[in-house]
Amino acid sequence: MKPPFSPGADVRATTVIAVAKDGVVAMAGDGQVTMGDAVVKAAAQKVRRLADDRILAGFAGALADAVALFAKLETMLKRWPANLPRACVELAKEWRTDRYLRRLEALLVVADHERLLLVSGDGNVIEPDVPILAIGSGGGYALAAARALYERTDMVAPDVARHALEIAADICVYTNHEITVEELRPQ
Repeated sequence: MKPPFSPGADVRATTVIAVAKDGVVAMAGDGQVTMGDAVVKAAAQKVRRLADDRILAGFAGALADAVALFAKLETMLKRWPANLPRACVELAKEWRTDRYLRRLEALLVVADHERLLLVSGDGNVIEPDVPILAIGSGGGYALAAARALYERTDMVAPDVARHALEIAADICVYTNHEITVEELRPQ
């Protein structure tokens, strides 16, 4: 294993979950950034509002890569302001084919009032069958917890997202309890 902070050290950066329920969309992310076996930041912001607060976006992966992808996504959203799927498909196409962008290591979860989308650098734009998406080191744990809470409780979307992330943080060493929740409510 490479020592922490060395070039090429493994960065395990996050867990992000998005949940849509009863017209409300919530996205939650933990704050932990880990390099090697060291926690280097506890309160990173991994969920953002874009496009005049109409879109939520969260990332897992390298922070600089995610910032570059958020900027590209903003450009696509300006080009197709009323068509989130089109903006995400165009981002995925450019991400996959551009010499600079294809080296970026991240995954994005993007949401508006109508859709949750997973966007990756291999050209995928995926809308889940159940309106829950989770990415990152603890994504599998958060997804399983959210599915159970979603189907078996009357919790609202922000509570499902927060509690699912808390459960993931109890299990995944790369996820912490410094949770940020953003939400989109009907207007």
